[in-house]
Amino acid sequence: MNRQRLAVPLVLLTLGAVPAAQSRPVICSTTLEAPPSAEEPGMPVEVTRCAAVETTTALVERRFYTWTAPFSAGVDLLHQVTDVLGIAVGGVQGNRLMGFGFPDQTIIWDGTALQNTYAVLLEEQSDPVPWRTVDIYNGFDGSLAGETRSSVLVEAMADTTFPPVRALW
Repeated sequence: MNRQRLAVPLVLLTLGAVPAAQSRPVICSTTLEAPPSAEEPGMPVEVTRCAAVETTTALVERRFYTWTAPFSAGVDLLHQVTDVLGIAVGGVQGNRLMGFGFPDQTIIWDGTALQNTYAVLLEEQSDPVPWRTVDIYNGFDGSLAGETRSSVLVEAMADTTFPPVRALW
């Protein structure tokens, strides 16, 4: 009896009916939320959500091959036929049917997807509010003959009280 229970999942796994498990980094966050019903007030409920993390390298590679397959995966009989018929087969493995599009169009679409991904990654890197700091004394706003350099530097450093600067946006 136990051998039959074990044999069925093993056969399905070898035939490819059950997808293989993949491991990726996962980030989980826990929050406190309102109780499920408004009629019964109670303690907050702790909710944990987990999501897979995609590295920047994997994201860029996936976006670059959205519409067109890589060269090594795209040189086969299937891709030669679909290219002539104007059917886009993309993905990193070159096995995802994307829709209608000849190779020159799909290359443009991949470039646009990569450009949009680059813009989003660049936006995530930069701080939306720029840092505002005091200018550094440069020494070229006065005569070096009339006064000593150290006195000008001391005067510039003495005035350290600046009103807060409000952002323009």
